[in-house]
Amino acid sequence: MKLRTLAPFVLAALVLTACSAPAAETDTGTTTDTDASTETEAPAEPLDLTGEWRQINSNSAESYQQATIAGDVITIDWVNESESTTAIYWIGSYEAPTEDTESFSWTSAGDIAAMENALLASQSKTKDFTYEGGKLMYELTAIGVTMTVEMEKQ
Repeated sequence: MKLRTLAPFVLAALVLTACSAPAAETDTGTTTDTDASTETEAPAEPLDLTGEWRQINSNSAESYQQATIAGDVITIDWVNESESTTAIYWIGSYEAPTEDTESFSWTSAGDIAAMENALLASQSKTKDFTYEGGKLMYELTAIGVTMTVEMEKQ
């Protein structure tokens, strides 16, 4: 008799437990737009101009300028391949971009002490540099002639 009296309670407990249990989650293998937007994307890296650069608009294949950007310094040399010589043109500060961008510019402060005894070095205290379209550009004045030097990364 005890079993008959308990049976309705056990049955009621089972029904109530089944109704109050959380619904089972099913994975359909698809994601919705909201799921995709919550995924973390790796942040874009800042534009990296460090490395070796070579002048592409020189009038001579054997005489050109080359630049090195390393750390917070940009160094530019005159290169004469036929005589196997290099000479300092510019040593100055480099301010790296802080975001991913298609163009960038900065004003470099020249290291006057490092350039003072270099005969072919710029006499300017500052030099403006621009990066755009894969080219590093700046103005060069020598013997009263000014031109825009264009360089590409090597």
